[in-house]
Formats: sequence, C-alpha cells, structure tokens
Amino acid sequence: MTNKEFFKALGDLEREKGIPQEVFIESLQNALVAACKKQYAGAAGTVEVKLNPEKESIDIYTVKTVVEEVVDDENEISLEAARTLRKSYKPGDSVREKLVPKDFSRIAAQTAKQVILQKLHETERDKAMTEFADKEGELIVGVVRKIDAKNVYVEIGKGQVEGLMMPSDQVSGETYEVNDKIKVFVKRVKSGFRGAQVLVSRSAPGLVKKLFEEEVPEIKQGTVTIKEISREAGARTKIAIYSEDERVDAIGACVGNKGARVNAVVEELKGEKIDIIPWSENPLEFIAKALSPAKVVSVTQLDGEKTAMAVVPDDKLSLAIGKDGQNARLAVRLTGWKIDVKSQSAAEKLGLNFTEESEGTEETEE
Repeated sequence: MTNKEFFKALGDLEREKGIPQEVFIESLQNALVAACKKQYAGAAGTVEVKLNPEKESIDIYTVKTVVEEVVDDENEISLEAARTLRKSYKPGDSVREKLVPKDFSRIAAQTAKQVILQKLHETERDKAMTEFADKEGELIVGVVRKIDAKNVYVEIGKGQVEGLMMPSDQVSGETYEVNDKIKVFVKRVKSGFRGAQVLVSRSAPGLVKKLFEEEVPEIKQGTVTIKEISREAGARTKIAIYSEDERVDAIGACVGNKGARVNAVVEELKGEKIDIIPWSENPLEFIAKALSPAKVVSVTQLDGEKTAMAVVPDDKLSLAIGKDGQNARLAVRLTGWKIDVKSQSAAEKLGLNFTEESEGTEETEE
C-alpha cells in the first residue's frame, strides 16, 4: 500500500464511519513507534513517527540526546558526532535523524490494519454503549444467538451488541434455542472485553413490571401505579398496585376484559402464576391482602420492628403458607414485614385475641 492509498483509505473511513482521520493518525503513530522498536530493538533508540495527511507522507526519525560522554549508545550521541551534523548543537539538545528501516512498507501495512480494525471495533462499541446507555430498566426483544454450558447470548439492537443472560437471570423450566426471539429485561450496560455488553434477564421482577406496562395503558399513563413486586421466577409473582384516580379500578385495569391483559403477561411468562394485590398504606391491611389467595381473619403487629402475626382459617393455612412456604415468603418480600402465619385454632390455643376484620383478595388456583 502506497502512502497515497493509505491516506485515501483514512478519508474513506472518515466519510463512511464518521471517524476523524486524527483519531487513526494518533493511534497509528504510537503503534508504528512500538512496531519499529520491536523490529529494530537496540538500533532505533527513541523513535518518532510523523504522519502528514496533507503531504501524504509517513516519516520515521530516531531521536538522541547530545552529551559530552556517551553512556547509552541507543539514546545518546556525543557532542563531537552531533556537531558533524550541525555545528550549533550543544549538550542537552535532541538530534533527529530520518530512519528508513528495511521492510518498513510491510510493517506499516500490518500495523495500520491492526490499528484501523481496533479503532473500528472501539467506535462501534462506543456507539452501541451510547445507544444502550439509557436502556437500563427497559424491556427489549432479542434473538438468541449462542448457548453455552451456563450462559445464553442474545443479539439486541442492530446486531452490534451482545446481551448476556447468566444462569441467575434464566428461568427454571424455560428452554432457549438458537434463533428464538425473546423479551428480556435490561439489568445493566457495561463495556466488556468483547465490546459493549448488556446484562439481560428473564427472571428479574422488573420484567413483570414492564410486561404489565405494555399490556395496561393505565399503568403506562401513570393512572395505576405498581408499588411493589415480589417474584420467584417461573412459579409465582405478587404485584401490588394502586390507583391514583379513585374512579379507576386498579385490579380491573390489570386483569382486563375477561382476563385478557393479565393472561397476556402469564402467557409471556410461560404460565407463571400472578397475584394482583391492592396496595394499602396501612401495613396490616396490606399484609392481609399480600397473603392472597388465602382469606385472612386478622393481622396484629407484634413486638419488634415490622413484625406481624396473621391469623387464617384452619382450612386456609396451607394456602396462606403455600407450597414449600412460597406464598408466605413472597408476601414477606412484598410487604417488607416479617409475618408469622397461624391457623385460627392455633391462635385460640395460645389464648390470643383477634377480631375477624381483614380478607385477602379473591382466591385463585394454587
């Protein structure tokens, strides 16, 4: 490649990719210095490389310091030798001599290729990072491109960005196949070794929130607010909602006509059960609702910070606790309270006083 062809290529890159020539030139100068030092170790000394787009020239110089007595042959030149080149040299001056190394054209071509590819990669990565910097917390559609022993790699954007779904962000029971289109929640955007990398999830509670925003206009408009979400991905989610407008039924808005809206979310989640809970600023009332689908007789605050006892009918105890304690566990996460669930007969045996005053939401299939 001639100098003319080289600078023309840089001009083409600037027009096509929007990358200024100066970006390549600065990096290429540094790379050529390193290449020359490696190729001509012990002979080049301090090296300077000057690229001049206007003159379409690439010049290499060795630089040595003028000294009275040479200690370092590679980086120093004696005053006597320097004055054979120019009589005005004095100790401390720098002597620059043009260097024309053997096979320089080959070295320059290889180095230029490496630098240009690296800069193109960095630029594409930076553009992708800029594109996705504000996507954290969003729902996007990606295409599964690769699956290894642990991770699922999802292509998102215009194919320049890789979404990484680690095991903790995958849903037990879901299967992923190459070329599958899937909806994922963007957890975090970072710059990795392979370029811009987006950490995505199918198990995050935020996925459920964004799916409801897609299906329920009242949520997207802000009339209905999602206050809290607790989730055990693939099994059950509890979502606490509140209507900012007393004329709007929050539960009805999320359920939709004949359950169309909530069913659309359930379908996307491959059958995951969803309990839609009316949020309340009264924590005890909220706890009663959070134990849905079980009916709750009463909730009493106990000694200790944010600790309560919920009493349920004897035949609803297993429903309130849930399989392997899941329902009660999700209620604890949803409310932020420690909840001791007891049957009505157990509470009576302990001599506890309670009043039937609270009920859960309508029961759903466990």
